[in-house]
Amino acid sequence: MIVQGKVYERCELARTLKRLGMDGYRGISLANWVCLAKWESSYNTRATNYNPGDQINACGISCNALLQDDISQAVTCAKRVVRDPQGIRAWVAWRNHCQNRDLTQYIQGCGV
Repeated sequence: MIVQGKVYERCELARTLKRLGMDGYRGISLANWVCLAKWESSYNTRATNYNPGDQINACGISCNALLQDDISQAVTCAKRVVRDPQGIRAWVAWRNHCQNRDLTQYIQGCGV
């Protein structure tokens, strides 16, 4: 199977995430989601990130589905992850690059 992918522009991703209901989801601002996407994938839907230790796909979604141009399944999975007690802190990139920082740059000029 050939996996299609896409590299989003920052504002394009912000608008897409907003349309998919991520702005304010579980109290998490849109800027936090865009920051997370920047540091996890550089806005590239084909990016993968291998972390040490056993990892499971708690969403029950195939890896290929998470690497597609259409990010709706990945967003559904992210919503599932943040419902866990750890919330957005489940992502190391968010803790290292976004937590307790001014994130306005991630949505500035995007009209969202």
